[in-house]
Amino acid sequence: MELVVKDLTKAFNDQVVLDRVNYTFESGKIYGLLGRNGAGKTTLFNCIAKDLTWNNGEILMGENEQDWHDYNPLDISYVYATPHLPSFLTGLEFITYFMAVNRERLRDPDISAKAHLTQVGIDQKAQTRLLRDYSTGMQNKVQMLVSLIVNPPVLLLDEPLTSFDPVAAKQMKDFILSLKKDAIIIFSTHILELAQELCDEIVLLHDHQLQPVDSKHIHTSYFEARVVSMLSDKTDSEASADED
Repeated sequence: MELVVKDLTKAFNDQVVLDRVNYTFESGKIYGLLGRNGAGKTTLFNCIAKDLTWNNGEILMGENEQDWHDYNPLDISYVYATPHLPSFLTGLEFITYFMAVNRERLRDPDISAKAHLTQVGIDQKAQTRLLRDYSTGMQNKVQMLVSLIVNPPVLLLDEPLTSFDPVAAKQMKDFILSLKKDAIIIFSTHILELAQELCDEIVLLHDHQLQPVDSKHIHTSYFEARVVSMLSDKTDSEASADED
């Protein structure tokens, strides 16, 4: 499966955020989306999720170029940086409702809502509390859970794991890695170590464009210097000097 961004342009009034962006994402890989604050990472995610309309260009999906086509927003699971949950429901009520509505999309319909919540560290007592009384970390667990228990072709993660304790973060990282075989996973982060740990490819959103980082640099000691150089508009010669 491929997710293809073709000549995508998005502007807010006179402010151009994405300028004829092109990139092809492939299933079986985890992509790290890095960029400076305000670069447009969330805007790109909102366009892919069809939460925003764009000015020009296309976003398509398909097995290959001959099969590229428009897609249903339900093909995209989007984990927002800020949780979007119904505060008037308990954790158990929400997951039970979500599983009932999305029965045909569940990864494993035999696993109960209680078991799913327990799996991400929300115990039975907390499961019966209202979501509005959950901590930010607990809300993020529930939000990520609803994206992971379905089987989306594309999974977008906006600043994942930042509010998780070490045990929960390890559980979620293992879960994400287990999904990549059958999905395109793109996550934005400012944590370079997380990108190095999980990603097969790194893509920078800089100067309104997507710029790949050569994969040979990801697991090197100079990865941080390479990324900072590219995001700081250093010349190639300056970037190379950082690696020496």
